[in-house]
This record gives sequence, C-alpha cells and structure tokens, in this order.
Amino acid sequence: MRRHLPPAVIKIIFARVSQPPITDAGRGFHLLTKPVGPICNLDCKYCFYLEKEKLYPGEKQWRMSDAVLEEYIRQYIGSQPGPEINFAWQGGEPTLLGVEFFRKAVALQKKHASGKTVFNAIQTNGTLLDDGWCEFLAANKFLVGLSIDGPAELHDIYRVDKRQQPTFGAVMHGLELLKKHGVEFNTLTVVNRANSRQPLEVYRFLKGIGSQFLQFIPLVERAASTEMKSAGYEFAAPPLPGRPENVSAVTPWSVEAGQYGTFLCAIFDEWVRHDVGKTFVQLFDVALGNWLGLGSSLCVFAEKCGAAMAIEHNGDLYSCDHYVYPRHKLGNVMNRSLGEMVNSPQQMKFGSDKLDSLPKFCRECEVRFACNGECPKHRFIRTPDGEDGLNYLCPAYKKFFNHINPAMRAMARLLQTGQAPARIMEMPVARS
Repeated sequence: MRRHLPPAVIKIIFARVSQPPITDAGRGFHLLTKPVGPICNLDCKYCFYLEKEKLYPGEKQWRMSDAVLEEYIRQYIGSQPGPEINFAWQGGEPTLLGVEFFRKAVALQKKHASGKTVFNAIQTNGTLLDDGWCEFLAANKFLVGLSIDGPAELHDIYRVDKRQQPTFGAVMHGLELLKKHGVEFNTLTVVNRANSRQPLEVYRFLKGIGSQFLQFIPLVERAASTEMKSAGYEFAAPPLPGRPENVSAVTPWSVEAGQYGTFLCAIFDEWVRHDVGKTFVQLFDVALGNWLGLGSSLCVFAEKCGAAMAIEHNGDLYSCDHYVYPRHKLGNVMNRSLGEMVNSPQQMKFGSDKLDSLPKFCRECEVRFACNGECPKHRFIRTPDGEDGLNYLCPAYKKFFNHINPAMRAMARLLQTGQAPARIMEMPVARS
C-alpha cells in the first residue's frame, strides 16, 4: 500500500519530501512510477491499487516495456528544470520485476543524465528482498521505503499474502537484509482502524527496528457506489470538486477521524520530549516548515497540488496516484510529451481545484496555514453550515495542529535564532 511519495531524504531541517519548484521555464514535477502496474504478491485488505487491473482488461504483460522505459526516463530527465532528478518506483510491488529490470533502468538513467545527478527511491513490501537485491540497492544508492504497519499483531491484521497468511516475518527478514547491506531505508506506516488505537506501541516499535525516518499515512477509503460496483470496483473514486454526491460510508478498516488526531498527538508528545533530532517524522517536519512560513513540502498540505502524478506500466500518465481513473488520464508518454501533459489545462485545473474548492469553513480556520484542507480525495463530508467539500479528517487536523502549536512556535524561534530545534526537549513547553 503506497499512499504518497516515498520519503526522499533532503536535509533542510529534518527529513523532507520536497515538492518541486515552479519555474518560468516550466513546472518541476514528480512522478510515481508504476512499472508493474497494480500487480502485487500481497493481498492487503485495504489496498486501493490492486483493483486498477480493471483499467487494462486483457493485459497479460504487466511490465514496462524497454521502449516505454527508455522514453519515460529520457523525457523525465529532460523535462526537469533542476540539476537533481528523483525517480520513485512503486507498484503494485516493483521488486516483482527482478533486479535486471532496475539494472536496465539505471543504465538508461546514466545514458540520458546529461550531467544531472539522478537519485532513486523504491517503495516495497520487503518480502521479496534477498542478498542480490540488497547488493544492487546498496551499490546504486537506492533509498528504500519499507511498508510496515507496526508489530506483528497489528501489521498482520490487514497485510496478508495471496493465501491470506501473515507477512510480518517476511517483511522483517527483508529489513534485516537491508541493514546487513547498509541500504538506506525509511518506513511507511498506514494508519488504520486497528493500529491507530495503539500509537505509542507503533511508534516505539518502529524506532526499535531501527527506523529513523517515519511516514504515517492515514487510511481513508469509501465503499464504491452502486454504479462503480457494477463495474467491478470495491472502492469509491475520489469526489469531484463542486459536485455533491451520495456519500458512502468509509470502510471498516479506515481510521476514525477523531482517533487519528489522538494517534498523532500521542506520538508527537513522545517525540518532542525525547526524540527531536534523532527520529524524523515526516508530518512533524512538514508542519515545522509551515510554522516557519516556508510552505508545505508535502502535496497534501500545500495550497495547490498537481505536481505529483503517476505513470503506469504502459506509459499512461494520470493526475495523481489516488486519481488513476479514466477521467483523470492525461495521455501516454509514447505519443504525448510529459511537459505537454504536466502543463495541460486539464492538469493545471486539477491542481488549482484544491484551493478553489476549499469551503468557507476551511478558509476561516485557524490552522488553515498548516492544513489547507489536506488531500481532495478525503473531502467528502459537509461543513457544520452544510457546505460540501470538508475533509473527513478535519477533526483530526484541528486537534493535532492546535495541540502542537506551542511547541512548533518554540522550535521555529530556535531555528530563527540559529539554535538547534532539539533544544525544545530542554524547555517546559515540551512537557506541557
């Protein structure tokens, strides 16, 4: 289950996922690359991407061809305005393609680099990793995002294989191999109905297995409408801005909004007392950037979106990883340039809709600067005054951002006076 960009480590204050800048020459942008499409060796009960097979009826290849791979790499490097290029490989499960596919990808990156520096990140469930894989990842300096939802009794509730058997043991074996070969890794934890009730157990477990860079992704999925169910879909498509719809209930495994706020507050309180500067939590870093007035480095909390898209195994480009549906298809890299698709009126509108459709309740909110209505995918409830488009997780973010405000202001002051934010742990505000 992949929910956002794999966390690339960029030292600004903490570990950050950087949103590419907008330049006069064109928009910097990021692509989630799906070289194996939705194919995966696991059968995670909450995964929204497995059913994307239905977009390609009759497909048997499920593998990015050599022609598509080279054209994508050539265009992606050539269309980025900066000197550093970040490739993010996801799926499905990208390691199903084998090491040789990625050797070929690295060779093509070198062929088309044109003096630019290329970095690679791969998101994996870790169950197929072996010594050969880890030797390759270490040698080519891949950053690995490892999906793990907590200790075994929490991880195995939803993350099972095709035989519906637990996967925790296989994931931990993969993690040990990453450590053995010195591969840099981060962890990605999907916060669901079960593990959200044990925040400190999850947080301490992740620290205990050696993760220094943590990403928490709230699980919010809705049951498909009758129309979508008739087409074979289990999950609802994201709502369209400005179009009221019959709101279906969230799935039983989705995190409860209030509980997600409690989850984040509990982990923050432990972190701000003991772990600042030692353990890096993506959301806390992003929040501090907002308190400093730098803007969000993560698309879900930015005013606008649209600079992070998804490219499928056959070269089809979609507006976002969560919007891989026919109405959000921008074209195909084999017959339309990436630059043209990224800067198309369709995609520009997709990005600006996030701000333009923000309800009045959100525009007047005291924590709007930190939240900006979060991801439009989650905007399917109504505001207290009856306006459509409020985020399902609104209660969580109101609670969390107000809770962290004193500590964030203190850390911002420390940074502005040239001091390390870790000094917050010496201050009374960290223990209040």
